[in-house]
This record gives sequence, structure tokens and C-alpha cells, in this order.
Amino acid sequence: MKQIITCIFLLLIATFPEANNQHFLSTNTKAATNVFIITLDGFRWQELFNGIDTNIIKNKNYSNDAEIVEAMYGGNTVQESRKKLMPFLWNVIAAQGQVYGNRKFNNNVNVANLFSISYPGYNEMFTGETDILITSNKKKINENKNIFEYLYVKEKYKDKIAVFTSWDVFPFILNEERSGIKINSGVEQVEEENNNNLKNLNIIQNSLLVKKEATRNDMLTFVAAKEYLNTHKPTIFYLGLGETDEYAHSENYDMYLQKANEADKMIAELWQWIQTTDGYKNNTTLIITTDHGRGSKASNWMNHGPFTKGSSQTWMAMIGKNVNALGEVKSEKQLYQKQLAQTIAHFLGEEFGDEKAIETEIAIK
Repeated sequence: MKQIITCIFLLLIATFPEANNQHFLSTNTKAATNVFIITLDGFRWQELFNGIDTNIIKNKNYSNDAEIVEAMYGGNTVQESRKKLMPFLWNVIAAQGQVYGNRKFNNNVNVANLFSISYPGYNEMFTGETDILITSNKKKINENKNIFEYLYVKEKYKDKIAVFTSWDVFPFILNEERSGIKINSGVEQVEEENNNNLKNLNIIQNSLLVKKEATRNDMLTFVAAKEYLNTHKPTIFYLGLGETDEYAHSENYDMYLQKANEADKMIAELWQWIQTTDGYKNNTTLIITTDHGRGSKASNWMNHGPFTKGSSQTWMAMIGKNVNALGEVKSEKQLYQKQLAQTIAHFLGEEFGDEKAIETEIAIK
């Protein structure tokens, strides 16, 4: 029976179509020196493109105070609500970069894996492959090579790649021991190097956090990440935020929205740092996405997985070096998360794996 199921999985994976082509890179340009990636774990495309879901906030099981939520993030139109929720993404990235995944226009982004949960999603995202043997979020060493360790062995990226995440499973997903890249995840201590801010962060994690969860507070992750950026100036940097998924699973829509809004502020602060720091200004590509979707109904928005419709539906945004200002892309197309690894490589002028980079019919010279 297991062999039959495996064959069916392989057949389904083989049937995913290729992405359509569209010019999203600037022509006749050199590769970016730096690439930054940010993920908002389990953040739905529905809120990204439509703002708050009034059907959810009216349900007292999911929202403690609908009036406050509507005052903070609501609006007379979808456009007004989404700008309140994610002001930087819609006022800056949508003006200077590109946003994909609004299914109203059949502009679709999906995971290609069959499970629509985090470990399979991040594996797909960073290895460019789906793996039917990765079926859960268990802390299992990933045997698949990811884009970070592929680049790390190259001289110009040696000790220039760093990963800071809130979820503590990433050392397994990215195979920290084998890859050798700098990874700080969960409530792991941060190397201090005579940095008082990091010392204080470690004190908070050691002494003030009564219950150490699998997912660290995103703000703590961001503070640690910013300090590392200021000190080490990496070329490739990944920031994995996780609280949107945590509060969705706890069925707290108010906090789910608040954490998305806070993530938008962190993205804005990071972009401001990029654009005011020598070596990064106008020389960095920033990619923002998620690892999976969630249920598409007010009754199942908190769930995701192979049996929850809408879980495979994701989104993607990008801004910076070699990214044309297309705004919210409304052309009909199908993209997959498994294309991200090659896309990261492509922005750097490298090649990785067999998947096509997203929309890359123009080569960087």
C-alpha cells in the first residue's frame, strides 16, 4: 500500500506545470552583490491582498474586539485595508518592486509539495525540490542540499551567509552541521562578541522568558539579526519570522494581524538599513514570501495541511537590484515556491538545481 501511495505522490509532483515567462529583471545589468530573504510563516495571501477578513473578526472565538481591529486595519476598500495592515509592502514594495499571488487575477503562487506544512515548505523553498519523505515538522536532519550551502563553498560567499529564524527547526531543515553556515534559531544564545545589546538579548532569553517555546518572539529574532548585520555585513541573509503562524494556530486572529503588521515594520526597517549602508545601497535584492497558506474559509483559516483547501496557496514580493517596478502583478500565471532557490542564485549570477528561476528569460550579465 505504501508503494502505491508513493507512486501516486510521484505522479502528482511530475504533473506540476512550468511557470509562465515575463520580464521581471532589469535588462543589461550586473548581478546583485547581496540577496536578503524574509519569510512570514503561514501568512495568508487573503490578508496580504485583501486586508482584514471581516467574517473572521466578527467571530468572537477568533477576535476579542472586532471594533478595535477594524479601526486599526480596516477600511472602506480592500486597498485601504491592506495598506493599513502592511503599509510598507503596499506603499513602497508595490511601487518600486513586484508583488505576486493575487488569485483574483489568476496570478497564482503555490507550494509544489503535497503537505502544505512548514518543513516541507522550507525544504522546497531552499532546495528547489519537493521531497515526499519529508512529511512532518519533526527535527530530522535534511539530506537535501540547499542554496545556502551550495553557495557557501564558493570563496566569495565563505563566511558571508547568515540565517536568523524564530522557529527552532531550521538548523535541521538547513542541515547546519553539514553546511557550516551561521544559523541562529529559536531561543538559541547569540554570540556576544562584546556586544551589549546581544548580551541583554541573551539575558532576556535565559532569565525572563518563563516558558521557552519552539518559536522565539519575532522581535527578539529581529534585534539579534540587526546586530549581526551591523557587525558582520553578510552577503546573503535569511530572516525567518514565525509568530503569524503561531497565533493563527492558537486561533487568535487579532494577534495574527498584529504580528503581520509588526513584520511589515521590520521589513521596512531592514530595507531602510540596506538603503543607507555602504555596500548594500542599490546593490541588494530583497525577496519576501511564506512557506504555506492556510484554510480559505472563516471556519478553517487557522488550519493548514494536505486536507485543508487553500493551504498550498502562497505569495511572493521582491524589491531592489535588478527588479523592475511592475507593482502588483495582475497577469495570469502560475509560480511555485520551488523556483525560489534558483531565483536566489540567479540574482547573484549563479546557477542552482534544475528548476527555472522565476520569470528569468533575461540573463544577468
